[in-house]
Amino acid sequence: MTTLELKNSFHQLIDSIENENLLRKFYELMLRKRSIKDGALWAKLSQDEVEELLLANDESNDTKNLIPNEEMKKKYSKWL
Repeated sequence: MTTLELKNSFHQLIDSIENENLLRKFYELMLRKRSIKDGALWAKLSQDEVEELLLANDESNDTKNLIPNEEMKKKYSKWL
């Protein structure tokens, strides 16, 4: 989807929402997100946190480390 198509779809979505509370929350969220610079959260992490995230990412790319969704749903069903 191109930027123009995305913007048009975005406008259509907003135009279709009639719930003022939802629109207000959406507007506030977009204002906050617009003011956050790319990489700002990453820059706040300690070196240990960065290394842990990179390790978790590497481990998640190995299929032997993955747990089926249905198994996780069963395990945590009391919280779902």
